[in-house]
Amino acid sequence: MHSRPSASELIEAVREHLTGEVIPLVEDPRVRFQTRVAVHVLSIVERELLAGEWPTREALARLHDLGVAEIPGPGVVPEASWRAAEEALCVRIRTGDADQGPFREEVLDHVRQTLKERLRVGSPDFPLS
Repeated sequence: MHSRPSASELIEAVREHLTGEVIPLVEDPRVRFQTRVAVHVLSIVERELLAGEWPTREALARLHDLGVAEIPGPGVVPEASWRAAEEALCVRIRTGDADQGPFREEVLDHVRQTLKERLRVGSPDFPLS
């Protein structure tokens, strides 16, 4: 059992400390920039923790529909299944299976959706219309 503060709360505290206390005191532009990058990384990790396994499971469902993935059972961490499925999809793309026809459109839809999911985590203010 985990206690408080949670991982998300710890990340938030560090991010807020860097933003509110450290960055205003840093005069070296290079160090200021690197600290802002660190704050951005912490924000991404925070959003990934909040999202949990949902984005990976959604991608696996799409990859299953493309015929390149098995849906992992309950309690199984989907990360390894997702990586294997992405590799299998890459093989099909390299062999020309996605060059035309319905499979091509399905692959493009999967890639678009995956990109949107990644942008929601990495750059949530990016317009996704």
